[in-house]
This record gives sequence, structure tokens and C-alpha cells, in this order.
Amino acid sequence: MARPERLHFTLDEAVFSWLSPLLDGYAATDRGVNEAIGREQKKGRKLACARGCSSCCRSHTTIPVYPLELVGLTWYATEKLEGPVRDKVKAQLRAHASGDPCPFLLDGACSIHPLRPMACRQFNVFGQACAEGEDAYYSRREDVLTPIPTYADEAFAVMLPFYGVTDPKQQQQVIQSGQLHQLARVLQECNWASVADKMDAYDARHSDTGKDKT
Repeated sequence: MARPERLHFTLDEAVFSWLSPLLDGYAATDRGVNEAIGREQKKGRKLACARGCSSCCRSHTTIPVYPLELVGLTWYATEKLEGPVRDKVKAQLRAHASGDPCPFLLDGACSIHPLRPMACRQFNVFGQACAEGEDAYYSRREDVLTPIPTYADEAFAVMLPFYGVTDPKQQQQVIQSGQLHQLARVLQECNWASVADKMDAYDARHSDTGKDKT
């Protein structure tokens, strides 16, 4: 399998100090997932997940998302989504209720795929595709990819300065103790309407800027 490349938003990374660590963390996650899948495929296992499969986006009710990831999701939705996709996602965010499918799922695809959370990046199923409504993590855990700890730890370590944890020894303690996981929220229970409000405010500001230039 080809080695996944780190995402780059050069101009934005120069503006937002949190963005590079987030992208570095996602790069470590993607490398770990890539290696873990490769190991399983060498054993003869077949990856069931494929483009167009969105069962987990609709049925999973315990997807964890960390504060830094929420910042990234909000930024990407607010500043990067455009056109009809932006309008549809904004409407879904505003109408979202706890327990609904992921509000970023649009026409069977992830609208914020580059900035999808670690949990989404790591969730891969082998054997057969998930049945409608199935959460394979609970129904057949043996078919769900287990992340390689060293890569997962690296991903969390590069993100920890966002939470004020900069000392390497303290970072190791936080990771090993699982303290960081206490900050995670369930994606389906977040107040996504507030993100739609931020998108509206962003649109209004840029509309006013455009008027000033004419």
C-alpha cells in the first residue's frame, strides 16, 4: 500500500497554530492505519470498507471526538466547504439531533473527509461489509482493525500541546493513563447547530467584505 501523505494547508497553518499539530496527528494516525491494514492483508484478510460505504457514519452512536478535532471540523466546515455542499451541510448541522447519523454525511460520502476524526480514520472492518445498522465494533470485534499503539501514541503526543501538555514525560503519563480520553465527546451528541451559526457568520463577514470592495 502507498504511504499516506500528510495534508497541507500552508496558508492556514501559518495563521492557526493548532492546525499543524492536528494535521501531524492525523498523518501519524493514517500511517498507523496503513501499516495495520497491510499487516492484516498479508495474513490473507480482505478489507471490507470501500468508497461509498457509509454504514458506520449512519449507525455508530459512540464515535469519540476530541476538542482539537472539533476545532478542526468547525474550521474546515466554516472556511473550506463551498457551493451546494456547504448549503446542504449547514442545513444538516442545524437540524441535527442527538443520535442522528453524522451531520457531515452527505449523499453517502463524508463532506469533511480530510479532517475526519481519528476514530473515523481508524475504523476499518475486514471480511464482510457492515449490515445496515450494525456496529461491528460490538457485533464482531475480531473483524475490526486494532490500531498500532505506537502510531496512536504519536498522534496524541503531537496534539497534547494544544491542551497545555508540553513536557515529554508528562505527555507520556497522560497518554498511558488515558487522561486525554476523558476530554472526548460523542460526535452525535455535539451541538452542531452552533457550527452552522459560525458558518452563517463567516458568510456574512465575507459578503460584507465583498460589498466594500465594489
